[in-house]
Amino acid sequence: MYWIYNYIICLLVALILARVIIPSIMSIAFKRQLFDEVDERKIHRGSVPRLGGISFLPALLFSFCVVIGCNIRLGMPGIWGAVSGPIVPIFFLLCALMLMYLVGIADDLIGVRYSAKFFFQIVAGVLIVMSGCWIHDLYGFLWIHEWPTILGWGATIFVVIYVVNAINLIDGIDGLASGLSAIALGFYSWLFFKAGEYTYSLLAGAALGTLIPFFCYNVYGNAERHTKIFMGDTGALTIGTVLSFLMIRVFDIPQEAIHSESNLLVLAIAPLILPCFDVVRVFFHRVRRGRNPFLPDKCHIHHKLLALTEQRQSLIIILFTDLVLVLLNVWISALGVQPTWIVLGDLVLWSVANVVLTSLIRRKERRRNIKLYD
Repeated sequence: MYWIYNYIICLLVALILARVIIPSIMSIAFKRQLFDEVDERKIHRGSVPRLGGISFLPALLFSFCVVIGCNIRLGMPGIWGAVSGPIVPIFFLLCALMLMYLVGIADDLIGVRYSAKFFFQIVAGVLIVMSGCWIHDLYGFLWIHEWPTILGWGATIFVVIYVVNAINLIDGIDGLASGLSAIALGFYSWLFFKAGEYTYSLLAGAALGTLIPFFCYNVYGNAERHTKIFMGDTGALTIGTVLSFLMIRVFDIPQEAIHSESNLLVLAIAPLILPCFDVVRVFFHRVRRGRNPFLPDKCHIHHKLLALTEQRQSLIIILFTDLVLVLLNVWISALGVQPTWIVLGDLVLWSVANVVLTSLIRRKERRRNIKLYD
């Protein structure tokens, strides 16, 4: 029972610390004129700092370490058993987090080439593989179970790069990246707690705590009053690395530990399906149009919704859809449905939703005789 209190304390400490740090970051940003540049791709107006992600790693590390440290110092029962196993993976994760955090800061302040960011993402993936956490089993997806170690290592590095970029690229409207990440972190918190992996649950809770005050500033802040801030690449790379690590760690949970028939692969990917599917669709959309797939544009799912409704409504629709998808996947998986069919069903639903949105946009364009979406 005391692990529930630990989780709550960890989340609250991270929340309070982030709440204290973010206003200081905004003050420095305005004094030094460190703003997100407005261009034809951006939908915001006014001077908005993009350094909110700088608060993420300090708040996460402090809350996580102080709670674990206090438990060890007080000699709480079962603490060494809970910490001894995850300690090596956590150390390697911290190395990967520090690396991505520094790359993000450099990108937000002076800019970093995509090739350089890609290289450091590979290094982060290698660090996570070195931690001992890697995808060793596909749990029946494409009817594959255990597979060669070298393929598991390669798949793990790919997943780290994929998830980090998915979170970074979905960060297009206020609260979207942080909202989707918060849903995923809440789900992973529950899953690891249910499986008795309390250290990883605390890690997810600490990350969730850092996002809550940022979400409030990002969504409800006012640029004119200097109370609005973006997470920038620092935040996206940091949270993306945490999410990729937790996702990969789910593959190592013993099936009997979750007390459910739900497929572990489905549980691992369900919270991140929406941003990951969006990256794939955008990639092929750009290739089909003859554009560089790695250069930004305005063809994400939130841009489609912005052509039909307001920004706040678009955010609510996407977050609600993501939550429904997570619950639907968990429920169907618990019924024993083969994971390949579940993922295929998700893909069909995603494709149909995009076709419907495009049809509605074209109809609106014809009615108003203006171009709303590329």
